Amino acid sequence: MKKFNIRKVLDGLTAASSSSSSSNAASGNRENDMIQETLQSEHFQLCKTVRHGFPYQPSSMAFDPVQKILAIGTQSGALRLFGQAGVECYCQHESGSAVIQLEFLVNEGALVSALADDSIHLWNLRQKLPAILHSLKFNRERITFCHLPFQSKWLYVGTERGNIHIVNVESFTLSGYVIMWNKAIELSSKTHPGPVVHISDNPMDEGKLLIGFECGIVVLWDLKSKKADYRYSYDEAIHSVAWHHEGKQFVCSHSDGTLTTWNIRAPAKPAQIITPHGKQPKDGKKPEPCKPILKVEYKTTRAGDPFMILCGGLSYDTVGRRACLTVMHGKSTAVLEMDYPIVDFLTLCETPYPNDFQEPYAVVVLLEKDLVLIDLAQIGYPIFENPYPLSIHESPVTCCEYFADCPAEVIPALYSVGSRQKRQGFSKKEWPINGGNWGQGTLSFSEIIITGHADGSIKFWDASALMLQVLYKLKTAKVFEKPRSKEEKSSTEIVDEDPFAIQILSWCPESRVLCVAGVSAHVIVYRFSKQEVTTEVVQLLEVRMPCELNEVESPECGGEQASAVTTPGTSSSPQTSLPQSHPSTSSNNSSDGLRDNVPCLKVRSSPLKQSAGYQVELLIQLVWVSGEPPQQITSLAVNSAYGLVAFGSGDGLAVVDYLQKTLIVNVSTAELYGSTDPHHRQPHSPRKTRQPSAGLCDGNDASAAPEEKCKSPTTAKISRKINMIADQKDDARDNSFSRSRSSSVTSIDRESREVISSFNFCDWLSKKSESVAVPSLWVGTSLGSMLAIALTVPSTPEQRMLQPVGVSFCGPVVRLKGGILRMAQLDASGTLLPHVYESWYEPNAPEEEREQPRRRRPTSPSSSQENPDCQYAVVCSEKQAKVLALPSQNCVYEHNITESSFVLRADVVTLTSGVGIACFCANGHIMTLSLPSLRPLLDVNYLPLTDMRIARTFCFSNQGQALYLTSPTEIQRITYIQETCDNLQEMLGELFTPVETPEAPNRGFFKGLFGGGAQSLDREDLFGEVSAGKASRSLAQHIPGPGGMEGMKGAASGVVGELARARIALDERGQKLGELEERTAAMMASGESFSKHAHDIMLKYKDKKWYQL
Repeated sequence: MKKFNIRKVLDGLTAASSSSSSSNAASGNRENDMIQETLQSEHFQLCKTVRHGFPYQPSSMAFDPVQKILAIGTQSGALRLFGQAGVECYCQHESGSAVIQLEFLVNEGALVSALADDSIHLWNLRQKLPAILHSLKFNRERITFCHLPFQSKWLYVGTERGNIHIVNVESFTLSGYVIMWNKAIELSSKTHPGPVVHISDNPMDEGKLLIGFECGIVVLWDLKSKKADYRYSYDEAIHSVAWHHEGKQFVCSHSDGTLTTWNIRAPAKPAQIITPHGKQPKDGKKPEPCKPILKVEYKTTRAGDPFMILCGGLSYDTVGRRACLTVMHGKSTAVLEMDYPIVDFLTLCETPYPNDFQEPYAVVVLLEKDLVLIDLAQIGYPIFENPYPLSIHESPVTCCEYFADCPAEVIPALYSVGSRQKRQGFSKKEWPINGGNWGQGTLSFSEIIITGHADGSIKFWDASALMLQVLYKLKTAKVFEKPRSKEEKSSTEIVDEDPFAIQILSWCPESRVLCVAGVSAHVIVYRFSKQEVTTEVVQLLEVRMPCELNEVESPECGGEQASAVTTPGTSSSPQTSLPQSHPSTSSNNSSDGLRDNVPCLKVRSSPLKQSAGYQVELLIQLVWVSGEPPQQITSLAVNSAYGLVAFGSGDGLAVVDYLQKTLIVNVSTAELYGSTDPHHRQPHSPRKTRQPSAGLCDGNDASAAPEEKCKSPTTAKISRKINMIADQKDDARDNSFSRSRSSSVTSIDRESREVISSFNFCDWLSKKSESVAVPSLWVGTSLGSMLAIALTVPSTPEQRMLQPVGVSFCGPVVRLKGGILRMAQLDASGTLLPHVYESWYEPNAPEEEREQPRRRRPTSPSSSQENPDCQYAVVCSEKQAKVLALPSQNCVYEHNITESSFVLRADVVTLTSGVGIACFCANGHIMTLSLPSLRPLLDVNYLPLTDMRIARTFCFSNQGQALYLTSPTEIQRITYIQETCDNLQEMLGELFTPVETPEAPNRGFFKGLFGGGAQSLDREDLFGEVSAGKASRSLAQHIPGPGGMEGMKGAASGVVGELARARIALDERGQKLGELEERTAAMMASGESFSKHAHDIMLKYKDKKWYQL
């Protein structure tokens, strides 16, 4: 009797009500009803975890010298905070405006940010996820410069109009004290001084404020008397100002490349004028003008000469020279070239007090695409070794794969070989930005991220415990000859730039076999070895892919199941090619001059020295056919247990035996179907002899449109669905996906061409009569067909190297709507069957020492006469998912994932609670489905706009992890598991740690006696509401942070926190006193009314006798 499962019925009703899922379960399939699924919707929640990489398009920087925390702001309103290695934080301003300046409240766990939209914000850094406490939006003036003195709560804000406003950072309210530009400059001046470009207080006298205007005027303003003490004028625009710590001198940098040094009591002329990079004429004339010095810092030392550090100021005749940082120390001048333009720099000093000897020890330089830290204490100014993972974009990322729950021994093995690749010559000191603490919680599994790059390099990253550390770098371009110039570039290359760019990665963690496909139609198989070898000749296999009938007319039956046809007893007669040391040249050109039988890239002819790590096992190259270039590879899979690698393109499919170095399958897509081909194929149209540029990345330049850099998409299965209109290059930022079949000629071509889109090696039961699963290759196409190829692999290692691998085409298995993205296999209990693999062994060990390779295979399924189906095939396409019972090939579950959009990435993932399908759609939705019933468990609209970069790099992994490239330089990791979201707070690091502020410098006996030390100022008395009054309400609007008053009450202790809470208490007390005053006034009014009423009665009756009453 059939067992009845009420949960299954309810799931079916739920799916039917959403009109997106249907079950075609066979009535005789009893075992299927008994699979108890453990995944439920409450197991899923989507949230961001961490962001790695270099901040994209940085614009500003600040450093807390006590907490040792570095903050970087970007042009998109992002904030990245860095402490010690592994302590990073990302937060975002809602407006998305550029961050123009950052100011730490030193050792207070707070940060002030000024944005290009004229708003300032106070961030609370005392919580693991920083939040905004206050915001202030200026309405009538534009912010140009901010200054927050050390241990002060009053922020000076300079504006484009030349005025300076003062903000209380506790309450984020404006003071009534304003320094107007017309009072700061001389009354006789007839012109506006321009925007405020600098504000700082005298290190020795807090009551004196130095104000720099763009036109070249500097004013020393007395805050108490509210007038200018001195005015200093120079005929060149000012870019920055820096004090000597004694407060008697300051230095200005100017637009003509000069530095002027002024004594504060001698405003008539500069004490010194120098042009650091100007040529000094012999006749004593003024040096030739140089480029502007954008910033200068003046730092003193107790034991030696002061440091003067500046950026810019180079001579105009140094055209094409890279950006430089100049360090002037005594009589020596060092010019340090940078790889990228300088955005900002800061000098790190031993003391946070501006009125003490600064003792600089390092300079942190923020470049457009890098962060450099220079050691000032060592000869030659070496740089520190950067512990942050900021080199993701060293070459633009073109593809990405994410592996969670890897074998434990893989990461140490990669680290051991990668540690030998490290550069030398770094500073011997520890990285000085070392604030914060690591998180307490951790994940129990190891994680590895692999990135492929435009220059052909591949990087392995340890991504365990929410950190990121580079393990090993592999350069695949070493196997090819590099042209020395553009003139030497071969005419057979099919891409204009980045010919070695990585397109697809396939990696087996257990055997450590790596297979990569490049844009120049080449595939390289790598084996991992701990020994260094020199390869005299690179093993090469040239493959001539068939290209007969490719254009197809698809019948409208995409969702119907195709009949499974097995070609009995047939085996292919593959076209094989013996390995060659270099491309053959015997038949490069036919009689009509067409290129034929030549690969796209020339293979290295000299011996190849291969260090320990990944070493080339086999290079496979597709060749030109009758004047037409090979199609780019669209799918790739490697299997170490079978020793096979499969790759497909728009021309067909090839399977290579990388152990015997032979080609065993080379067929067109039509030949896979045999007599059951459902498509009407037309003769193909001629292809262009040169394909567009293969820049698979957006590049690191935001001005370049993605279309310009993405002319050769990574996979046809993605690109053919994307509306790529060339006329809309200016709209690069909104490079969203749209479902269009007629947007361009190329999209029509891609629609009509059936492309191999996915592979899956597995052991399966292809016939009901079989009792043992046999090796096979499942093939998915862009038109929704899943086909099978049976493989006969010799069982023993000796036979494997002598006997060929047999092949039998089984024809189509099932058809789905949309291109096939992922295929997997479940056992009878619904558990994911892991891929078959061979355990790793040292390939370069002597024969007598080499371990016998251990092949790991799933246990053979046991079938019964009552229920012959004992396996399930999971197939997911761009539109729907199906689950088939094997070997009967009956469709038992079907679910339409999306109607209006299409799936970009789908993975069958193993989670703690079970197995499911994770999908990422072009409309930004992230979904999960249960297996095998395909119940929807999660559907979140995560990314409203999706561009090519995200589409190309988005990937899921086991244990509920996922990632994508959120910018050309940054990786965003997310989780879709509730458990990880709940534990995220514990796993994140802490930015703020309790640290004692260093003691103030000792004034000394005589300075204390004669008043020569630093002069303090009671800013509260000067800027407070009592003395300064209230500011105009229309000048700026106060916006409370997301936490509001409760967030402020929850702020941790500290000067600002304590004062904020004291102010809240005073406000509450004032409110209660106000209410008491109102009640008292009401009682007084009532009393007066009663007194008046009593007086009136007394007057009325005072003259009457008692008997007249």
